[in-house]
Amino acid sequence: MKDFARRKPVAFGGGVILVAAILVAIFAGQIAPYQATDIGVAGKFLGPGEEGTLLGTDQLGRDIFSRLIYGARISMYVGVVSVLIGITLGTLIGVASAYVGGWTDILLQRLVDALMGFPPIILALALMAALGASVNNVVIALVVILVPGATRVIRSQALSIKELDYTLAAKSIGASSTRIIFKHMLPNVAATYIVLVTLTLGFAIVVEAALSFLGVGIPPDVATWGSMLELGRAHIDKQGWMVVFPGFVIALIVFSVNFLGDGLRDVMDPKLRGR
Repeated sequence: MKDFARRKPVAFGGGVILVAAILVAIFAGQIAPYQATDIGVAGKFLGPGEEGTLLGTDQLGRDIFSRLIYGARISMYVGVVSVLIGITLGTLIGVASAYVGGWTDILLQRLVDALMGFPPIILALALMAALGASVNNVVIALVVILVPGATRVIRSQALSIKELDYTLAAKSIGASSTRIIFKHMLPNVAATYIVLVTLTLGFAIVVEAALSFLGVGIPPDVATWGSMLELGRAHIDKQGWMVVFPGFVIALIVFSVNFLGDGLRDVMDPKLRGR
């Protein structure tokens, strides 16, 4: 940990911010001075610092700081859960596709090509239109758009691992396919898996915010960073803080996880380790 902080201070700082955001999401009820749905805690459209409010209030008199805190709970939940499920499924499919080969590999890759042919946000919008607005449906939509990319990346690495001596030796002595996949192949793509999770988390948070901003993601009565942007859009000319604060938080988290992912990639990739 100390060595990583010394070699990659920016990436380490990104990790600290990410951990802090997760802790804020977990303990939102203890940190926020008000509930996210409390109306009229002070006057409407109060600026930052007015009448005891840290970041001001919105058009319903709701405390923006409290809504940011509770918004972290939803946004981080959606981002973390969708990324863990999506990248894990993509890893399993990619390794299995590379190992089995043949028509199974061809069919899976054609399906991956078809899904990757759609822009991610367009595919997410189509899925949300079919599934309806809810937290779990946003997770499902994100999983669907994350799996193909992870499958493609992991498969390319698994194809080379499949031809390495220790994998061929295990196959020659009669080791089962399940044993080869879980003992020899999956552990050797673990570093790539970790990097994919960190690099993809920021993307998932942005897509969730975009869906909420467009009104097709999480219902507007639920506090998320994206819905706060959407609600503040109509008042950006006079009450700009309603958009600035959630926008800043989204940008901060996305930059943090991207810096962390870049640092982990540099450390775990032997070709980049000396940089």
